[in-house]
Amino acid sequence: MIPFARPDITEAEIAEVIEVLRSGWLTTGPKAQRFELDFANYLGNGVETVAVNSATAGLHLALEAVGIGPGDEVIVPSYTFTATAEVVRYLGADPRIVDIKADSLNVGLEAITAAYSSRTKAIIPVHFAGLACDIDAIVKFAGAHNVAVIEDAAHAFPTRYKGRLIGTHDTTATVFSFYANKTITTGEGGMVITRDAQIAKRCRTMRLHGIDRDVFNRYQGVGNSWAYQVIAPGFKYNLTDIAAALGIVQLKRADAMQAARQVIAARYREAFCNLPITLPLDAGKDGQHAWHLFIVRLDKDAGISRDDFITELAKRQIGSSVHYIPLHRHPYWRDSYGLNDQQFPNATREFERAVSIPLYSAMTEDEQQQVIDGVTAVLKN
Repeated sequence: MIPFARPDITEAEIAEVIEVLRSGWLTTGPKAQRFELDFANYLGNGVETVAVNSATAGLHLALEAVGIGPGDEVIVPSYTFTATAEVVRYLGADPRIVDIKADSLNVGLEAITAAYSSRTKAIIPVHFAGLACDIDAIVKFAGAHNVAVIEDAAHAFPTRYKGRLIGTHDTTATVFSFYANKTITTGEGGMVITRDAQIAKRCRTMRLHGIDRDVFNRYQGVGNSWAYQVIAPGFKYNLTDIAAALGIVQLKRADAMQAARQVIAARYREAFCNLPITLPLDAGKDGQHAWHLFIVRLDKDAGISRDDFITELAKRQIGSSVHYIPLHRHPYWRDSYGLNDQQFPNATREFERAVSIPLYSAMTEDEQQQVIDGVTAVLKN
């Protein structure tokens, strides 16, 4: 069985983790600090980095740092994982859920503009599947309305937009995910990126109980190293050194792993170009797709339903998934905000015909060919 996703772990990652286990320091410490520094150096452009235990935590911290609270609205797309919206509710604010563009599956400026109101205090664009949103247009709109832009880049490392890495554009903050199936992984983990020193400081404080001193630095000191002050009711969002050790090595391999994904995506695109499916957009000559996901969408003349297509792939020992059930289809979001399919025609239509097929840097050529043969056989029957 070819799994839908598989982490690309080498002996180098294993050795780095073993070093942590032997060091006697397992939680947030020198490896987490090193991972933050390495990540900042990778992105460049003077960014500050805050390592956290998930992208969900990072989004929460970023929104809290810009002052989102009760009565505020944050614009988010329906076609995303629930974390993008749930962090807004953590703070007592309301997500303003909008439709996406049918071609890219990303949120567009038209939907954002239509949703804007006097309550709008932030926008969370999602770089879906690893393809960048039109960040320049979103930033220009947000700047004109004094609205924060927090990029949900859980799928988007290392994505480029107009030649620049996501995380280096003129947004308020960017949040990456290092979950087990992402383009680089720490098992569980994330990173907040910002060039605003005050936002970075607030995120660092709030990620560990609102304590005014870093835990590692406290325990490395002498004298009154035990002393600290709680200056806010913070959270428990720190990244462990065990996880950071994985990230240090994965980051070194990030470009090579993206290149491997790019090759597989190109192979799929060529193999499937004459089948009754809509293929994902590429990033174009001045962009770079992270290819976290490869989503095919069944055309009307495919002769098979989405669910039956998934079943037929499984019979051929090919794992697959669906990304995502739109927010407006989930009972909590639907019932809390009075949502229905008619309000989100693009998200509804694309979800009902979307299937994510295996694509990961550790795939062998034989596994790739098995996926190609399986998809082709199902759609040509």
